[in-house]
Amino acid sequence: MPALLLCGMFALAAARAQNTSTMVFPTLSGAPPLVIGHRGAAGHRPEHTLASYELAIDYGVDFIEPDLVSTRDGVLIARHENDISETSNVAEKFPERRTTKTVDGKKIEGYFTEDFTLAEIKTLRARERLPFRNQGWNNVYEIPTFQEVIDLARRRSEANGRVIGIYPETKHPSYFRSIGLALEPRLLEALEANGYRDADAPVFIQSFEVQNLMDLSKLTKVRLIQLMEDDKLQPYDFALSGDRRTYGELMTPKALAGIAAYAFGIGPYKRSIVPQGSDGALLAPTTLVADAHKAGLAVHPYTFRDEPVFLASDYRLDPVQEYLQFYRLGVDGVFSDFGDTAVRARNMLAR
Repeated sequence: MPALLLCGMFALAAARAQNTSTMVFPTLSGAPPLVIGHRGAAGHRPEHTLASYELAIDYGVDFIEPDLVSTRDGVLIARHENDISETSNVAEKFPERRTTKTVDGKKIEGYFTEDFTLAEIKTLRARERLPFRNQGWNNVYEIPTFQEVIDLARRRSEANGRVIGIYPETKHPSYFRSIGLALEPRLLEALEANGYRDADAPVFIQSFEVQNLMDLSKLTKVRLIQLMEDDKLQPYDFALSGDRRTYGELMTPKALAGIAAYAFGIGPYKRSIVPQGSDGALLAPTTLVADAHKAGLAVHPYTFRDEPVFLASDYRLDPVQEYLQFYRLGVDGVFSDFGDTAVRARNMLAR
Protein backbone atom coordinates (compact mmCIF):
# COMPACT_ATOMS: atom_id res chain seq x y z
CA MET A 1 0.00 0.00 0.00
CA PRO A 2 1.46 3.43 -0.89
CA ALA A 3 2.61 5.47 2.10
CA LEU A 4 0.34 8.41 1.25
CA LEU A 5 -2.69 6.15 1.06
CA LEU A 6 -1.83 4.61 4.43
CA CYS A 7 -1.52 8.01 6.09
CA GLY A 8 -4.69 9.17 4.36
CA MET A 9 -6.60 6.19 5.70
CA PHE A 10 -5.31 6.91 9.19
CA ALA A 11 -6.59 10.48 9.01
CA LEU A 12 -9.92 9.33 7.58
CA ALA A 13 -10.37 6.76 10.32
CA ALA A 14 -9.71 9.40 12.97
CA ALA A 15 -12.21 11.75 11.38
CA ARG A 16 -14.86 9.03 11.20
CA ALA A 17 -14.32 8.17 14.85
CA GLN A 18 -14.86 11.80 15.82
CA ASN A 19 -17.96 12.13 13.68
CA THR A 20 -19.66 8.91 14.76
CA SER A 21 -19.25 9.23 18.50
CA THR A 22 -20.28 12.12 20.68
CA MET A 23 -19.01 10.47 23.84
CA VAL A 24 -15.97 12.06 25.45
CA PHE A 25 -13.73 9.52 27.13
CA PRO A 26 -11.49 10.35 30.12
CA THR A 27 -8.40 9.86 27.94
CA LEU A 28 -5.86 12.58 27.21
CA SER A 29 -7.49 13.34 23.85
CA GLY A 30 -11.08 12.44 24.73
CA ALA A 31 -10.99 9.67 22.11
CA PRO A 32 -11.70 6.00 22.92
CA PRO A 33 -8.74 4.14 24.43
CA LEU A 34 -6.64 2.11 22.02
CA VAL A 35 -6.51 -1.67 22.14
CA ILE A 36 -3.00 -2.95 21.46
CA GLY A 37 -2.69 -6.59 20.44
CA HIS A 38 0.09 -7.63 22.82
CA ARG A 39 2.32 -9.97 20.80
CA GLY A 40 -0.75 -10.31 18.58
CA ALA A 41 -3.54 -12.35 20.14
CA ALA A 42 -1.15 -14.15 22.46
CA GLY A 43 -3.94 -15.62 24.55
CA HIS A 44 -5.20 -17.57 21.55
CA ARG A 45 -2.19 -18.32 19.30
CA PRO A 46 1.57 -18.63 19.86
CA GLU A 47 2.89 -15.12 20.41
CA HIS A 48 4.61 -13.11 17.70
CA THR A 49 3.37 -15.16 14.77
CA LEU A 50 1.54 -13.81 11.75
CA ALA A 51 -1.43 -15.97 12.77
CA SER A 52 -1.46 -14.29 16.18
CA TYR A 53 -1.36 -10.82 14.63
CA GLU A 54 -4.04 -11.75 12.08
CA LEU A 55 -6.38 -12.96 14.81
CA ALA A 56 -5.83 -9.81 16.86
CA ILE A 57 -6.79 -7.75 13.82
CA ASP A 58 -9.89 -9.90 13.35
CA TYR A 59 -10.83 -9.09 16.95
CA GLY A 60 -10.67 -5.36 16.18
CA VAL A 61 -7.44 -4.22 17.83
CA ASP A 62 -6.04 -0.86 16.76
CA PHE A 63 -2.35 -1.79 16.92
CA ILE A 64 -0.33 -4.99 16.78
CA GLU A 65 2.85 -5.23 18.83
CA PRO A 66 6.04 -6.85 17.50
CA ASP A 67 8.92 -7.06 19.99
CA LEU A 68 12.12 -6.79 17.97
CA VAL A 69 15.40 -8.67 18.27
CA SER A 70 18.15 -9.26 15.69
CA THR A 71 19.46 -12.25 13.81
CA ARG A 72 23.20 -12.76 13.26
CA ASP A 73 22.91 -11.19 9.82
CA GLY A 74 21.17 -8.11 11.17
CA VAL A 75 17.53 -8.79 10.29
CA LEU A 76 14.86 -7.67 12.76
CA ILE A 77 12.48 -10.46 13.76
CA ALA A 78 9.50 -10.60 16.11
CA ARG A 79 10.34 -12.39 19.37
CA HIS A 80 9.75 -11.35 22.95
CA GLU A 81 13.30 -12.29 23.89
CA ASN A 82 16.50 -13.04 22.04
CA ASP A 83 16.51 -16.34 23.97
CA ILE A 84 14.03 -18.41 21.97
CA SER A 85 14.26 -21.61 24.01
CA GLU A 86 10.65 -21.45 25.20
CA THR A 87 9.00 -20.00 22.12
CA SER A 88 10.33 -22.24 19.35
CA ASN A 89 11.53 -25.75 18.53
CA VAL A 90 15.13 -24.53 18.34
CA ALA A 91 16.42 -27.12 20.84
CA GLU A 92 15.32 -29.89 18.50
CA LYS A 93 16.63 -28.28 15.33
CA PHE A 94 19.94 -26.93 16.62
CA PRO A 95 20.79 -28.69 19.92
CA GLU A 96 24.48 -27.83 19.57
CA ARG A 97 23.80 -24.08 19.65
CA ARG A 98 22.85 -23.97 23.33
CA THR A 99 25.08 -21.51 25.16
CA THR A 100 25.24 -19.15 28.14
CA LYS A 101 25.21 -15.37 27.81
CA THR A 102 24.81 -12.38 30.08
CA VAL A 103 21.94 -10.18 28.91
CA ASP A 104 21.09 -7.02 30.84
CA GLY A 105 23.21 -8.23 33.73
CA LYS A 106 21.53 -11.65 33.96
CA LYS A 107 23.23 -14.93 33.07
CA ILE A 108 20.97 -16.95 30.76
CA GLU A 109 21.45 -20.39 29.28
CA GLY A 110 19.59 -20.92 26.04
CA TYR A 111 19.44 -20.36 22.30
CA PHE A 112 19.87 -16.79 21.09
CA THR A 113 18.64 -15.18 17.89
CA GLU A 114 21.94 -13.37 17.31
CA ASP A 115 23.61 -16.77 16.83
CA PHE A 116 21.36 -17.67 13.89
CA THR A 117 20.99 -16.32 10.37
CA LEU A 118 17.54 -15.43 9.11
CA ALA A 119 17.62 -18.50 6.88
CA GLU A 120 18.16 -20.67 9.96
CA ILE A 121 15.47 -18.86 11.93
CA LYS A 122 13.02 -19.55 9.12
CA THR A 123 13.49 -23.30 9.57
CA LEU A 124 12.11 -23.02 13.12
CA ARG A 125 8.50 -23.10 14.23
CA ALA A 126 6.87 -21.19 17.07
CA ARG A 127 5.58 -22.72 20.30
CA GLU A 128 3.23 -21.58 23.04
CA ARG A 129 5.24 -20.33 26.00
CA LEU A 130 2.68 -20.75 28.80
CA PRO A 131 1.76 -24.36 29.69
CA PHE A 132 -1.87 -23.55 30.57
CA ARG A 133 -2.57 -22.08 27.12
CA ASN A 134 -3.53 -24.05 24.01
CA GLN A 135 -0.57 -26.14 22.86
CA GLY A 136 -2.36 -27.31 19.73
CA TRP A 137 -0.76 -24.68 17.50
CA ASN A 138 2.83 -25.62 18.37
CA ASN A 139 5.25 -26.20 15.48
CA VAL A 140 2.82 -24.75 12.92
CA TYR A 141 3.90 -21.14 12.38
CA GLU A 142 7.12 -19.49 11.25
CA ILE A 143 8.90 -16.72 13.13
CA PRO A 144 8.14 -13.52 11.19
CA THR A 145 10.45 -10.69 10.26
CA PHE A 146 9.54 -7.13 11.15
CA GLN A 147 8.95 -6.43 7.47
CA GLU A 148 6.46 -9.29 7.30
CA VAL A 149 4.56 -7.76 10.25
CA ILE A 150 4.52 -4.38 8.51
CA ASP A 151 3.31 -6.00 5.28
CA LEU A 152 0.50 -7.71 7.20
CA ALA A 153 -0.61 -4.47 8.87
CA ARG A 154 -0.65 -2.59 5.57
CA ARG A 155 -2.41 -5.39 3.71
CA ARG A 156 -5.10 -5.74 6.37
CA SER A 157 -5.52 -1.96 6.62
CA GLU A 158 -6.42 -1.89 2.95
CA ALA A 159 -8.60 -4.99 3.09
CA ASN A 160 -10.47 -3.94 6.25
CA GLY A 161 -10.88 -0.27 5.38
CA ARG A 162 -9.41 0.78 8.70
CA VAL A 163 -5.86 1.50 9.78
CA ILE A 164 -3.98 -1.21 11.65
CA GLY A 165 -1.08 0.40 13.49
CA ILE A 166 2.21 -1.19 14.50
CA TYR A 167 3.80 -0.84 17.94
CA PRO A 168 7.40 -2.18 17.81
CA GLU A 169 9.54 -2.53 20.93
CA THR A 170 13.33 -2.51 20.94
CA LYS A 171 14.31 -5.45 23.17
CA HIS A 172 17.58 -5.22 25.11
CA PRO A 173 18.86 -2.29 23.03
CA SER A 174 22.06 -1.78 25.06
CA TYR A 175 22.91 -5.47 24.75
CA PHE A 176 22.39 -5.58 20.99
CA ARG A 177 24.41 -2.40 20.57
CA SER A 178 27.24 -3.98 22.58
CA ILE A 179 27.51 -6.91 20.14
CA GLY A 180 27.42 -4.76 17.02
CA LEU A 181 23.77 -5.39 16.13
CA ALA A 182 22.13 -2.10 17.14
CA LEU A 183 18.37 -2.30 16.62
CA GLU A 184 17.55 1.37 16.13
CA PRO A 185 19.16 2.04 12.72
CA ARG A 186 17.44 -0.96 11.15
CA LEU A 187 14.14 -0.07 12.82
CA LEU A 188 14.23 3.50 11.48
CA GLU A 189 15.28 2.27 8.05
CA ALA A 190 12.30 -0.08 7.91
CA LEU A 191 9.85 2.56 9.10
CA GLU A 192 11.14 5.14 6.65
CA ALA A 193 11.01 2.68 3.75
CA ASN A 194 7.39 1.86 4.56
CA GLY A 195 6.16 5.42 4.96
CA TYR A 196 6.09 5.68 8.77
CA ARG A 197 7.77 9.05 9.05
CA ASP A 198 5.90 11.47 11.30
CA ALA A 199 3.70 11.86 14.34
CA ASP A 200 0.57 11.12 12.31
CA ALA A 201 1.87 7.74 11.17
CA PRO A 202 0.14 4.73 12.78
CA VAL A 203 3.18 3.64 14.75
CA PHE A 204 4.61 3.87 18.25
CA ILE A 205 8.18 2.90 19.17
CA GLN A 206 8.55 1.65 22.74
CA SER A 207 11.49 0.81 24.98
CA PHE A 208 12.19 0.04 28.64
CA GLU A 209 15.48 1.89 28.28
CA VAL A 210 15.65 5.67 28.26
CA GLN A 211 18.68 6.85 26.32
CA ASN A 212 17.78 5.06 23.12
CA LEU A 213 14.38 6.80 23.11
CA MET A 214 16.03 10.15 23.76
CA ASP A 215 18.37 9.47 20.84
CA LEU A 216 15.48 8.34 18.63
CA SER A 217 13.58 11.55 19.40
CA LYS A 218 16.30 13.43 17.52
CA LEU A 219 16.19 11.08 14.53
CA THR A 220 12.47 10.53 13.91
CA LYS A 221 9.15 12.30 14.34
CA VAL A 222 7.17 9.11 15.01
CA ARG A 223 5.69 8.78 18.47
CA LEU A 224 7.79 7.24 21.25
CA ILE A 225 6.59 5.45 24.38
CA GLN A 226 8.66 5.15 27.56
CA LEU A 227 7.96 1.74 29.05
CA MET A 228 8.21 1.35 32.82
CA GLU A 229 8.61 -1.77 34.93
CA ASP A 230 7.96 -2.22 38.66
CA ASP A 231 8.79 0.99 40.49
CA LYS A 232 11.71 -0.58 42.38
CA LEU A 233 13.52 -1.66 39.21
CA GLN A 234 15.84 0.37 36.98
CA PRO A 235 16.17 0.94 33.24
CA TYR A 236 19.17 -1.17 32.26
CA ASP A 237 20.91 1.73 30.56
CA PHE A 238 20.71 3.57 33.90
CA ALA A 239 22.43 0.64 35.61
CA LEU A 240 25.16 0.69 32.96
CA SER A 241 25.78 4.42 33.32
CA GLY A 242 25.65 4.49 37.13
CA ASP A 243 22.38 6.44 37.21
CA ARG A 244 20.69 5.24 40.42
CA ARG A 245 17.15 6.31 39.54
CA THR A 246 14.38 3.71 39.47
CA TYR A 247 11.24 3.52 37.37
CA GLY A 248 9.38 4.73 40.44
CA GLU A 249 11.41 7.92 40.40
CA LEU A 250 10.54 8.35 36.72
CA MET A 251 6.85 8.36 37.64
CA THR A 252 6.97 11.56 39.72
CA PRO A 253 5.30 14.66 38.24
CA LYS A 254 8.68 16.34 37.71
CA ALA A 255 10.18 13.30 35.99
CA LEU A 256 7.08 12.85 33.82
CA ALA A 257 7.48 16.42 32.59
CA GLY A 258 11.02 15.49 31.57
CA ILE A 259 9.82 12.40 29.71
CA ALA A 260 7.35 14.57 27.80
CA ALA A 261 10.32 16.34 26.24
CA TYR A 262 11.18 13.23 24.20
CA ALA A 263 8.20 10.85 24.36
CA PHE A 264 4.53 10.88 23.44
CA GLY A 265 3.53 8.71 26.35
CA ILE A 266 4.38 6.06 28.93
CA GLY A 267 3.71 2.34 29.10
CA PRO A 268 3.65 1.46 32.82
CA TYR A 269 3.04 -1.86 34.51
CA LYS A 270 -0.67 -1.80 35.35
CA ARG A 271 0.03 -2.25 39.07
CA SER A 272 1.64 1.20 39.02
CA ILE A 273 -1.89 2.48 38.36
CA VAL A 274 -3.98 0.07 40.45
CA PRO A 275 -1.70 -1.55 43.06
CA GLN A 276 -2.30 -4.86 44.80
CA GLY A 277 -1.74 -5.47 48.49
CA SER A 278 0.19 -8.42 49.92
CA ASP A 279 -3.09 -10.35 50.16
CA GLY A 280 -3.74 -9.85 46.44
CA ALA A 281 -6.62 -7.42 46.97
CA LEU A 282 -6.60 -4.22 44.96
CA LEU A 283 -5.65 -0.93 46.60
CA ALA A 284 -6.80 2.56 45.73
CA PRO A 285 -5.60 3.79 42.32
CA THR A 286 -2.52 6.00 42.24
CA THR A 287 -2.36 9.41 40.60
CA LEU A 288 -0.11 8.20 37.77
CA VAL A 289 -2.69 8.59 34.98
CA ALA A 290 -3.66 12.08 36.11
CA ASP A 291 -0.01 13.08 36.62
CA ALA A 292 0.97 11.80 33.17
CA HIS A 293 -1.96 13.54 31.52
CA LYS A 294 -1.02 16.77 33.27
CA ALA A 295 2.43 16.43 31.69
CA GLY A 296 0.79 15.85 28.30
CA LEU A 297 1.66 12.14 28.19
CA ALA A 298 -0.58 9.32 27.01
CA VAL A 299 -0.74 6.22 29.22
CA HIS A 300 -0.72 2.66 27.78
CA PRO A 301 -0.46 0.13 30.65
CA TYR A 302 0.40 -3.57 30.31
CA THR A 303 -0.45 -6.48 30.36
CA PHE A 304 -4.13 -7.45 30.43
CA ARG A 305 -4.94 -11.17 30.36
CA ASP A 306 -8.15 -13.15 30.82
CA GLU A 307 -6.89 -16.15 32.79
CA PRO A 308 -7.78 -16.32 36.50
CA VAL A 309 -4.10 -16.60 37.49
CA PHE A 310 -3.61 -13.04 36.24
CA LEU A 311 -6.78 -11.50 37.70
CA ALA A 312 -7.14 -9.89 41.10
CA SER A 313 -9.89 -11.46 43.21
CA ASP A 314 -11.77 -8.15 43.16
CA TYR A 315 -12.72 -8.79 39.53
CA ARG A 316 -14.51 -12.04 40.47
CA LEU A 317 -12.91 -13.92 37.55
CA ASP A 318 -14.42 -11.47 35.04
CA PRO A 319 -11.63 -9.83 32.99
CA VAL A 320 -14.07 -7.28 31.56
CA GLN A 321 -14.26 -5.67 34.99
CA GLU A 322 -10.52 -5.01 34.96
CA TYR A 323 -10.68 -3.30 31.57
CA LEU A 324 -13.66 -1.20 32.63
CA GLN A 325 -11.82 -0.02 35.73
CA PHE A 326 -8.78 1.08 33.75
CA TYR A 327 -10.83 2.64 30.96
CA ARG A 328 -12.74 4.66 33.54
CA LEU A 329 -9.46 5.78 35.10
CA GLY A 330 -8.62 7.39 31.76
CA VAL A 331 -5.89 5.20 30.31
CA ASP A 332 -5.27 5.96 26.64
CA GLY A 333 -4.71 2.37 25.59
CA VAL A 334 -4.12 -1.13 26.94
CA PHE A 335 -1.75 -3.93 25.97
CA SER A 336 -3.87 -7.07 25.87
CA ASP A 337 -3.24 -10.75 25.13
CA PHE A 338 -6.99 -11.02 24.53
CA GLY A 339 -7.96 -8.25 22.12
CA ASP A 340 -11.44 -9.72 21.80
CA THR A 341 -12.14 -9.09 25.49
CA ALA A 342 -10.51 -5.66 25.46
CA VAL A 343 -12.60 -4.52 22.48
CA ARG A 344 -15.78 -5.97 23.98
CA ALA A 345 -15.19 -4.09 27.23
CA ARG A 346 -14.51 -0.85 25.34
CA ASN A 347 -17.75 -1.29 23.42
CA MET A 348 -19.62 -1.71 26.72
CA LEU A 349 -18.13 1.52 28.03
CA ALA A 350 -19.17 3.41 24.90
CA ARG A 351 -22.85 2.47 25.21
